[in-house]
Amino acid sequence: MRVMKWSVIALAVAAGTSQMAVASEQSESKGFIEDSSFDIFNRVLYMNRDFKNGAANGASQSANPAGYREETGLGIRLLYESGFTQGTVGFGLDAHSLSSIKIDSGRGRYGTGQFGQTSDGRGEDTQTEVGGAVKFRISNTVLKYGNQFVASPVFSTDDSRIVPEVATGTYITSKEIEGLELSAGRFTALSSQTATGRDTVVMGAADSTLKSANIAGASYAFTENFTGAIHASDVDDFFKKQYVNLNYNLPLSDSQALNFDLNAYKTKSQGQELAGDVDNKLWSLAVAYSLGAHKFTLAHQRSSGSSAYAYGVDGNGTIFTANSVQFSDFDRQDERSWQARYDLNMATYGVPGLSFMTRYVYGDNINTGVGEEGKEHEFDFETKYVVQDGPAKDLSFRLRSAVWRANGVQNAEYGADNNDVRLIIDYPLSVL
Repeated sequence: MRVMKWSVIALAVAAGTSQMAVASEQSESKGFIEDSSFDIFNRVLYMNRDFKNGAANGASQSANPAGYREETGLGIRLLYESGFTQGTVGFGLDAHSLSSIKIDSGRGRYGTGQFGQTSDGRGEDTQTEVGGAVKFRISNTVLKYGNQFVASPVFSTDDSRIVPEVATGTYITSKEIEGLELSAGRFTALSSQTATGRDTVVMGAADSTLKSANIAGASYAFTENFTGAIHASDVDDFFKKQYVNLNYNLPLSDSQALNFDLNAYKTKSQGQELAGDVDNKLWSLAVAYSLGAHKFTLAHQRSSGSSAYAYGVDGNGTIFTANSVQFSDFDRQDERSWQARYDLNMATYGVPGLSFMTRYVYGDNINTGVGEEGKEHEFDFETKYVVQDGPAKDLSFRLRSAVWRANGVQNAEYGADNNDVRLIIDYPLSVL
């Protein structure tokens, strides 16, 4: 695998040296104010996680907790991004405000990951955090320092609740060669989705917040239909991680195509091993067949090594594999999992903006450490509608449902059987 990684980047550099980017983004800058944007993003999330087989709500501090978690929250994000000043080196500023408002919760129902918790076990009524970053651009290379949202396969802030995680650090992206994107960064703090502190994501022990994470990566479009990427990270006193992706799209006709998507991670603990003794390889291969409005996907994912896959301190979105789905990631020690998925885009049938998805994932061969094989399976259904025009353009309604079950030994390790239902209403507004 190491040979393949190096061959991919070598080919990318060799092929790209004769394809310098056609235009410089900085040379086309209109100015700090002229290229600025200000957006208001609103999200309402209702979430109900109903535990089965008599399980209780482990997140509740109530004397009589319910057998489920149920909360509704409103997230309001104010996002300002300036343009860059003109000249050889452009300067800019980004700023954000993230606010969460509790609409419905309760001591016995707390724990969906939307709110911080008060001393008496209730969800916080309101929370707000603000942040910003300075940025510089030369040609097609951007350096940003401060609070930011990151979407690297080895360091990715999560956006699955009403407000996202926020990372603090330095991040540079470069697109000087057409088709080739290089990135590198160093992050020293990561705030959770339920707290306003600068460094609040905790993994394992109480002292295991992020110390520092150094990341680097490269992605390259070999052709219009074939892309590859390699990324690596070094998370101090937790683990080192490497990632590779290959994606190939094979058009069969105007309305048919095959897509092949390979994702693979290698994670090894280091230093104080604050995530435990981690030694894991995780990979997935998904094959999708598109036929007009329909898409059929089959995927296989496999975990190997002496531990499960580890992530979280490097962002709770840091798992870019096929079988990381609504509830489970199917990433336990030695786990093998299979997925069958169907997508339907109703635009073909005269209803643009309406889509459906259903999938089933089954995993087995889990090493539970007690001599009994762990097994799990999950059935998901999702429907989404996006308003196409008018005053409510881009307003979306998304209903997600997951039914997750496991055998007894896997329940003991991963949690109780549950039904997970979420209604998500997103409304982005562009002010500038």
